[in-house]
Amino acid sequence: MIRQDNILLIANLASAELAQKVADELDVTLTEMICRQFADGERYHAFPCDISGKDIVIIAATPDDSAHQELVDLIAGCRFWNGRTVNVVIPYLGYSTMERAKPDSGEIPKGITRTRQIYRARPDYVAFIDLHSEAVLHAHAGEVRTRHLWTEHLAARKIIEIGVEDYVLVSPDYGFSKRVARLAGLLGCPHTAANKDRFDVDQTIVGQLSSTVRGKTAIICDDMIRTGGSMLQTVDRCYQAGAVNVLIMATHLVLPTEARSRFQEKGIDRIIGSDTYPGRYSDDLLDLYSVAPLIAEGITSLFIN
Repeated sequence: MIRQDNILLIANLASAELAQKVADELDVTLTEMICRQFADGERYHAFPCDISGKDIVIIAATPDDSAHQELVDLIAGCRFWNGRTVNVVIPYLGYSTMERAKPDSGEIPKGITRTRQIYRARPDYVAFIDLHSEAVLHAHAGEVRTRHLWTEHLAARKIIEIGVEDYVLVSPDYGFSKRVARLAGLLGCPHTAANKDRFDVDQTIVGQLSSTVRGKTAIICDDMIRTGGSMLQTVDRCYQAGAVNVLIMATHLVLPTEARSRFQEKGIDRIIGSDTYPGRYSDDLLDLYSVAPLIAEGITSLFIN
């Protein structure tokens, strides 16, 4: 049994703000790592206290190479200094869309290979939030306990809070339609899916869409927005099918500046999402909810069970 007073909560730099929210939810102190960067680019990390025998929770999104390596270093450091257990929550997993390689392509499926790097650092437990593919959950030899945390209840609450009426949830492809169906079940609303085909790494074609959206507000839902290409095509298909308004919802808002501009140019005035991706905040376009309660609940459940 893990005691709450034995928890040591830390984070990589990318997830420091989210980790503080989780600390507030759990009523524990966020332990800040000692970090420096040397002139040659090497980075220094040190624990500010004795972690031997502690049950350590690391909250660490991996949006870039540096954040990924920092997480691996933190896990390895916890093992080196004899942490009792090492438990990891990854709000956003970088390279998560690269979970497989086409035959004879020579591609590196980094969603799998990088997740294996995390597992090989020997954490006891790793949780992910709204994965693009659950394949990464099984990219280890059975020695790591994994869990997939879903945001549906938080997303449903957010939709109710904003007060939109007479709406239909839309999946941009059939692959994501089961997730959208679960969310629609929580909200008691209809849902439909567009037909999407991928012909290159960041290139897709979105085909026709059901007339279920006619006369209604369409809320297009996906796990993440990167370039926004397929989302924007789905926006067009919604209007062509008779939607009177279109909103966007995605858990992970990668959303580079040029993608954001493309949505605004298309007339989209609200993108609903979470704070899993570092540096995203509510503003005149983005309307965010926090996953801190979900992470805190997952940590509590882990320690109780």
